[in-house]
Amino acid sequence: MSIRVVLVDDQAMVRTGLRMVLAAEPDIEVVGEAADGVAGVRVVTEQRPDVVLLDVRMPGVDGLEAARRIVAAELPTKVVVLTTFDEDEYVAAALRAGVSGFLLKVAPPEDLVAAVRTVAAGQGLLDPAVTLRVIETFAATPAPGPQRAGALAQLTERETDVLALVAAGLSNAEIAARLYLGEATVKTHVSRVLLKLGLRDRVQAVAFAYERGLVRPGR
Repeated sequence: MSIRVVLVDDQAMVRTGLRMVLAAEPDIEVVGEAADGVAGVRVVTEQRPDVVLLDVRMPGVDGLEAARRIVAAELPTKVVVLTTFDEDEYVAAALRAGVSGFLLKVAPPEDLVAAVRTVAAGQGLLDPAVTLRVIETFAATPAPGPQRAGALAQLTERETDVLALVAAGLSNAEIAARLYLGEATVKTHVSRVLLKLGLRDRVQAVAFAYERGLVRPGR
């Protein structure tokens, strides 16, 4: 079964390039396009794709507002924001809006394809070039102490350890090796953390951990 994708970008050449890369993959199908946020939300609502690739800067309703509307509508669509190096404030805002991934527009084609597959599989995605800047943004404005403690109190000690390592960027296999656990056990812990905290994926888990002060850049 193909991964169904919608492209939303105000530049026709960018959409054409994205379509060419994705259409070449046997397991990915581009089912719609739009040149602005309003049309993008409409196409996503009609097509209900697995993944939508959203440009941040568009006329009228931009990618951030479109992302908020798509997430709020509780559609089965995962939102991936396409960003550039100079849009840190947009990235942080989009993360708070509940998107599932970020990808730099200059990323190579193979990274684009991998991103679509990763997000469609239910895993969050942060482009490595974006991750540190997002982390620093959230770490600079941690939640108040009581809120921080209250949220983390829902987790067991082991779940808190797992969350901290997820925030550090470790994979399930790496976390398993670090904590001397089976990989399946780690996966279960991650699922429980997401469920208890009401988070959609690992991307939101990273934001939560830094925003609550569980971890800090460089630690």
